[in-house]
Amino acid sequence: MAVHPIDFRYGTPEMRAVWDEENRFTSVVQAEVALAKAESICGIVPEEAATLIEASAPNASLERAKEIEEAINHDMMAIVKALSEVCGDAGRWIHYGATSNDILDTATGLQVKASLDLLEAKLRRLLCVLLDRAEETKELVCAGRTHGQIGVPTTYGLRFGIWASEVARHIERLMQLRPRVAVGQMTGAVGTQASLGEKGHEVMEAMMDYLDLTPVDVSNQVIQRDRFAEYIFFLANVATTLDKIGLNIRMMQRSETGELEEAFGKNQVGSSTMPHKRNPIKSEQVCGLARIVRAMVSPALENNVLWEERDLTNSSCERITFPESSILADHILQVMTRVLEGLRVRPENIRHNLEMMQGVNMAESVMIALTQRGMSRQDSHEIVRVASMQALEERRPLAAVLADVPAVSALCTRDDLEALLNPDAYIGTAVVQIETLTTKLRPLCN
Repeated sequence: MAVHPIDFRYGTPEMRAVWDEENRFTSVVQAEVALAKAESICGIVPEEAATLIEASAPNASLERAKEIEEAINHDMMAIVKALSEVCGDAGRWIHYGATSNDILDTATGLQVKASLDLLEAKLRRLLCVLLDRAEETKELVCAGRTHGQIGVPTTYGLRFGIWASEVARHIERLMQLRPRVAVGQMTGAVGTQASLGEKGHEVMEAMMDYLDLTPVDVSNQVIQRDRFAEYIFFLANVATTLDKIGLNIRMMQRSETGELEEAFGKNQVGSSTMPHKRNPIKSEQVCGLARIVRAMVSPALENNVLWEERDLTNSSCERITFPESSILADHILQVMTRVLEGLRVRPENIRHNLEMMQGVNMAESVMIALTQRGMSRQDSHEIVRVASMQALEERRPLAAVLADVPAVSALCTRDDLEALLNPDAYIGTAVVQIETLTTKLRPLCN
């Protein structure tokens, strides 16, 4: 019976497949095959033996390795024995010169590489969706908010564009970190490559070339965990961006705001007791699971602090941190992409919220105009501030209050004030920014 929600509720089939038990076994076997092939290239292992190991490897089974592990209580050696059994006489060369983590860490490098390939494709898809939404709404003026309070106008296009820009930086980070984290090693018991003699580095280069991984420059018995901590932190960083997007969608879907709304199915139920509810449950799921992904950063950093050439404290921890962080980050990436694809924008509510303060949120525009027309910036700020407080207290349009101020009416007619308090005329370069951004980032969608 399934216990962990990843087994039955969260996660995509493709990312689960990268981190499941079967693929872990396959990755370890693949690393052993690569070692034998590399050693044959370097003249250490007979070529025919390496060829037989490569051909026989698919016959090795996880079930047999588990049986052996029950008896010997060593997971790596159990796989070595299970693989050796299906390779005949060539089996005597399997794991030659290697220590367990040469193979195990290299297998992890293969899994990380596969994970990054999946994540890159999905990040590019998310970027494409965000750019589409940005272009659709580049002229949709809305109330900007700081400290949770309505401020001067912005556009929904700019909001989507800001998120798109952040996702583009994640794609850039992924490309930069791939050669640092999709790595393997073949350095022996404590990193000296003594078991392979002078050909140690040559073997490692050939092995990693076979696997399409970056070889480490130096290591001890394990690949240094700063590399894998960077991978986990990358996942946490992506998850936090998704959390931010989800949080903003949730705030904009509040009943009293109502500017955005998650897609809601015809037969979908929002509440077991309140039939009217349409809750942003997908965004809430993203925000909740992002906390779990971020929680993996601390153990990932602590895994880099090992005794001398290594201890085993990282091993049990990583059996949890790698699959959970990878699967959950991938899951919420897909969920948020679908949320954004189906996201409903409510222009009527956006307009209502933009105009609800009767021009007070446009006070900066008047202050700027008064300064341009001869008043000192400090005086114009104070006059408009006092008038804004009066308008809020009396619940009057700011234009009406300002028109009664002699210092203002001397520089601005009532028509001037109405024009200055028009939110559609006060979005600066927001549209141009989005047009420039989409031109720049569209190539990353491919």
